[in-house]
Amino acid sequence: MQSAMADGHLRAVIVKVTQGDQVVTRQAFGTSMEGVPATTDMHFRNGAVAFSYLGTLLLQFVDEHEVTLDDTIDRWMPELPAADQVTLKMLANQTSGYPDYEADPAWEAAWNADPFHIWTVQERLDYAFSRPMHFPPGTNWSYAHTNFLILGEILAQIGGKPLDVLLSERVLGPMGLTHTVQTQTSDIPSPVLHSYSSERRAALGIPPTTAFYEEATFWNTQWGTPIGANQTTTIDDMAATAVAVGTGSLLSESSYHAMTDPNLLGFGHPDPACAPSCGQQVNGYNYGLGVVRSGSWLVQNPLLSGYGATEAYLPSEEIAIAVVVTYLPGAFDAQGNYSNASDTIFRSIGALMAPNDPPPTR
Repeated sequence: MQSAMADGHLRAVIVKVTQGDQVVTRQAFGTSMEGVPATTDMHFRNGAVAFSYLGTLLLQFVDEHEVTLDDTIDRWMPELPAADQVTLKMLANQTSGYPDYEADPAWEAAWNADPFHIWTVQERLDYAFSRPMHFPPGTNWSYAHTNFLILGEILAQIGGKPLDVLLSERVLGPMGLTHTVQTQTSDIPSPVLHSYSSERRAALGIPPTTAFYEEATFWNTQWGTPIGANQTTTIDDMAATAVAVGTGSLLSESSYHAMTDPNLLGFGHPDPACAPSCGQQVNGYNYGLGVVRSGSWLVQNPLLSGYGATEAYLPSEEIAIAVVVTYLPGAFDAQGNYSNASDTIFRSIGALMAPNDPPPTR
């Protein structure tokens, strides 16, 4: 951890590793704010980790014969483009062809102008479908927040309750996640792991020679998830998520395999229409249903608002790894870009814990 913090210019690292019922380590390093040490009970944003909860909820409905993965979405949202061709599975495994609103220059400019804005579903759909579909449904792979935005809306209709209620009752509660909570605002329960960022540098026109580093803790992250899935969590809940998702504890065996098997390995290809988010699924990164496969490991690794986080599980060895990091100014390049250092730390820990089946080096 100390080496990773120095190499990655990290302000804080919180980590938990378990194997079976044994806690291998649970530690916090660095500071949340100047003079305030990071602690293992601090809360932070979990971003795309919520996508694994959406995948779990979808497959619960499949197990209960409420829907099938091949159902087309015109049953719930007929107004969407190609709704009679896009299936629930395509939303969950990122093969719908829908453009990502987050990649739209107009949306990006609006976000940079006000990172505290609470984004509605319709606002994001308007940005997404201001452009044509990237490819015919099911013919390529491209990461798009639009897919899970739509899936969240549909899951609420299937379940007949708001998405946050369904997730709480059917996923978070049964997984034992007592500190994972949803909010449409910027609220984070105390104690808070604070985050800082330089990612708005280029958008605000701040020269590389001028120091720029701002608090990002309370930026609103509803932009990246469906209404009802904008969450904060703790390192204990992240590690518990890795185990619950990685073992399929809430799913039938068939649904667990549908969610986690490398069904898309080798699928997809680069295309200028959807660059840089489309490409071939490889061993180091291939998508399941709301989860990422990296070698034999099942992963989610969000990067947003100055937080980098990773939760991962190796089923054969029952190893769970959860890491969250925050950054110092030196982690950001001249344009304000930064990488997910938690992913690098996870891969180092994974290689140490499972030398015969380490995570692929990215």
